[in-house]
Amino acid sequence: MKKLLLSLIFILSIAGFSATKLVLWTAPNPQDEMFWKEVLTEWKKYRPDIEISWTTIPAAGSSEEAILSAIASGRTPDICGNIFAGFAAQLVEIDQIIELNKMPDYDKLIQNRTMKTIMEGWKLNGKNYVIPIYSNPILMWWRIDVLKKIGYSEPPRTYSELYELSKKFVVPKEKYAIRVIQGRNWWDRWYDYITYYYAASEGKPYIDTKKSKALFGSDAGKQVTEFISYMFKNNLTALELGTAPLYTGSLLGSLQGPWEIPYAENQFPDILKNIVITPPLVPDSYPKDKPVYTFADTKGIVIFKSSKHQKESWEFVKWVLSNEQFDKRFLEITKMPPAREDLMENPIFKDFFTRNPLSAEYAKYVKYAVPPALITKTVEVQDEMTVSLVEPLMYGTKAPQAALDEAVKKINKIIW
Repeated sequence: MKKLLLSLIFILSIAGFSATKLVLWTAPNPQDEMFWKEVLTEWKKYRPDIEISWTTIPAAGSSEEAILSAIASGRTPDICGNIFAGFAAQLVEIDQIIELNKMPDYDKLIQNRTMKTIMEGWKLNGKNYVIPIYSNPILMWWRIDVLKKIGYSEPPRTYSELYELSKKFVVPKEKYAIRVIQGRNWWDRWYDYITYYYAASEGKPYIDTKKSKALFGSDAGKQVTEFISYMFKNNLTALELGTAPLYTGSLLGSLQGPWEIPYAENQFPDILKNIVITPPLVPDSYPKDKPVYTFADTKGIVIFKSSKHQKESWEFVKWVLSNEQFDKRFLEITKMPPAREDLMENPIFKDFFTRNPLSAEYAKYVKYAVPPALITKTVEVQDEMTVSLVEPLMYGTKAPQAALDEAVKKINKIIW
């Protein structure tokens, strides 16, 4: 009778046991999926009492659109990755995500992952709501084989050096040294004007988020504006250059993120051998002994306020980001550098960078890569930057200073 009673108690306890269940959304791409699949396999071993229902962010016009739809319908996940800085600011404005800096062991996590400087760029009103998973510096790729053929042993560093090179190399409508402007989409501004602004300004912000004021009307902004204007005015650049222009010889150099490495490895392995990577071009006055800053294509992870299990969600986030092995696997799978400042010093990454020297070049600049401004109106601001600044420079419809003044004036009205 006693044994039967104990058996019944055991059965009832098992039946009554209910694990905590969390919902996790991550970026919808094969490399991310491979990484998170490995992570969650290890998590099941570590904390079988906390189940995680994992899926990629639902299909929509964009990840941001899908997440906003989920908020509207009350279907937000507990944890979500693939959050860029501007969208994080929107989520904070509508009071949807928690302050991660208030969670237990936050400071310890940031210290152990060597992210202190990186996290400064993610602060909003002195608080941190997002922890970046990766940080992709935008750097210049150059065809050193072609440069050598025309008498150059190294790529240009400054605007004037590029002008000189362009005048020797450019054949209008056939080949150009670089494509200064990437396109007319709002996100293209990250990969041209904003990248060049960070390089010229030593990483200074282009928007003052506290005062809601545009800052790119500064001397650095003037230099970048005049640089872009000069290139178009003298027919030294163009927007449309065909498919894969760097590899076909239509371009000598191009701004690229580290995601370009696996593409080139698969499609143009012979040309990849002749690629040299440098930081973005800088004004002539930029000191040679100073590091060059650049734009960081970076996204992070957040916890929603609607989660009934914020403590457990943080436990998971902290566990993932505290594990160097996961950062190593993320690097191996995606070729994108984890958001760490010790990539070149930490021995766990040494073998990978020895075998992947182009990836090592990106790792060197993670500490100098600055995220976009944490503002709620990223799309509106960069659309206006395109219309009021970039397009007038491309078509020569306004003087550089007039275009810059107009863009600053209109963007101030947007963010005020």
